[in-house]
Amino acid sequence: MGYKSLRQCVDDLEQHGRLRRIDAPVSAYLEAAAIHRRVYAAGGPALLFSNVPGCRFPMASNLFGTLERSRFMFRDAYERVQRLIGLKVDPSGALRSPFAAAKASYSALHMLPRMVRTGPVMANETTVSQLPQLVSWPRDGGAFVTLPQVYTEDPAAPGVKRSNLGMYRIQLSGNEYEQDKQIGLHYQLHRSIGVHQAAAMRMGNPFRVNVFVGGTPAMNLAAVMPLPEGMSELTFAGALGGGRIRMVHRSDGLPVHADTDFALCGTVIDGRMLPEGPFGDHLGYYSLRHPFPVLKVEHVFHRADAIWPFTVVGRPPQEDTAFGQLIHDLTGPVIPTVLPGVHGVHAVDAAGVHPLLLAIGSERYMPFMKEHRPQELLTQACAILGQGQLSLAKFLMIINRADAPNLNLHHIADFFAHVLQRADWTRDLHFHTQTTIDTLDYSGDGLNAGSKVVIAAAGPPKFDLATSVDGHVDLPEGFSDPQVVLPGVVAVRGPQLPAPTFDYDASRRDPAAGAGVEQQGLSESAARAAADVQRLCDAIPVGSPLRKFRLIVVCDDPGFVASASGESSIDNFLWAAFTRANPAADLYGVDAFTRQKHWGCHGPLVIDARIKPHHAPVLEEDPEVTKKIEAMAANGGPLSGLF
Repeated sequence: MGYKSLRQCVDDLEQHGRLRRIDAPVSAYLEAAAIHRRVYAAGGPALLFSNVPGCRFPMASNLFGTLERSRFMFRDAYERVQRLIGLKVDPSGALRSPFAAAKASYSALHMLPRMVRTGPVMANETTVSQLPQLVSWPRDGGAFVTLPQVYTEDPAAPGVKRSNLGMYRIQLSGNEYEQDKQIGLHYQLHRSIGVHQAAAMRMGNPFRVNVFVGGTPAMNLAAVMPLPEGMSELTFAGALGGGRIRMVHRSDGLPVHADTDFALCGTVIDGRMLPEGPFGDHLGYYSLRHPFPVLKVEHVFHRADAIWPFTVVGRPPQEDTAFGQLIHDLTGPVIPTVLPGVHGVHAVDAAGVHPLLLAIGSERYMPFMKEHRPQELLTQACAILGQGQLSLAKFLMIINRADAPNLNLHHIADFFAHVLQRADWTRDLHFHTQTTIDTLDYSGDGLNAGSKVVIAAAGPPKFDLATSVDGHVDLPEGFSDPQVVLPGVVAVRGPQLPAPTFDYDASRRDPAAGAGVEQQGLSESAARAAADVQRLCDAIPVGSPLRKFRLIVVCDDPGFVASASGESSIDNFLWAAFTRANPAADLYGVDAFTRQKHWGCHGPLVIDARIKPHHAPVLEEDPEVTKKIEAMAANGGPLSGLF
């Protein structure tokens, strides 16, 4: 169904029993987020908080909480948009299915954005401090917009056709921001908004930015969608939302989405950077305080019936997990047309999305080779790591489809077993060092700096996977409690390292900075961590029960990492192992060697997944808020039956 406003969407979901209205007072400070997390985890409905103390605007969340509900919201346009994306990526599809292509093209032409003189959002003005001040985690640096649609235009070619709509973090309060006059913009210069800013700086023009909050849910999805080159986010939103996106022309600034609920309009202060953060982020840790651009706020418009939508970011799964499922549902079928030979890519949500990618490729060029070894898979791995957000991955595991045609990319335990049975640690580990990783990932050498490893596996099974630790294991001092995680994977408790401190100034946590007492301490801790794991590698002789395992995970709590048996239980392993490791620094091997600058090992591969002093702190709820929310969920309470 096409929604012209968020209010229409909320009413529709409520009428169909897919939204729960909460009339009891719920604070935007920690309480709304705590409720949201529990309802999402329980697979519950969308939420409307109608009574937000200290704020006159209601708040809505969990709209995209399930793939089924997302499809329901876009039920009238879903299949048409899938065809449109496929046609844009592969125009030859028009020859194979001309009628479907014609229908999709007709839809696109009639979903182009339309300029108008005014709209509902222009009805009222307010100030930043009057907006819902959503704080999701206790140590967040202030209030944040968690579903922003950030609109910019190319200064060299202004207009909606060359515009960019992205979802970049917005901090409304806290730190050094001047109340009601300044807000923080968290984005990197390689993003489209950064390209626009660089162009404005070269031309000496003011860089204008509009932040939309609310409106049709199609705008939220458009802001995060990896669209084909040349496809406008506004056109995509119009196609998915079932109606052209109306943009209000303004003589003193960028156009404003006429039907959004809120619009914050302003100009980036040239050359001014202020600390933004900390913020509880999608890896399950706090992203720390870093300098980012500042927006001078000139107007805050809102419609008369405005609703403030939000989501909560944290250790997966969260609502952005459903966002990812929705994106994959729409774009997954066209991946082979973008990456030849690649049949599928899965960014593993439980591992924080960016740290771990699984892929299925093809070995097509050497079908008669006697030795089965990854060849074309390595070319495909490089292509994957050159694609947009996929370039942020740290660990990429890629297999040959012909070796297991029916293997499901999303059955992660089966995928790991397939890799561990085939990957040869003397040959199949390929490192990319001194490169970029996710800005929010603090396992590396500094901000946005770390390494990657490609693990490629091809051919028939060559290795047996141990499922139990048989016999006595003689471990060096400080190591204990080996527990099987998966067939071929064992977790071992390692010596405890100094814990991260709650200093959220990221500049003091950079082990690559090379100066200062704290940096020196971090370097010493890194050397100690490496010495610890090397002692373990040296103490696993031939005949040791641990030699039967392909992967040894050194961690702080083997019971947590190993959890119970079953597919769903490996989430702790995926999260701990891949968010806490920088491949070049934290992968070790038993009987390791370097030959012609290639590193490998003859025995088990070892990953140091302990929390290290330079890592960011883990997200934890405020105990008092937890107690209050759980009391509200008791029988007869305002949250009864929600989770």
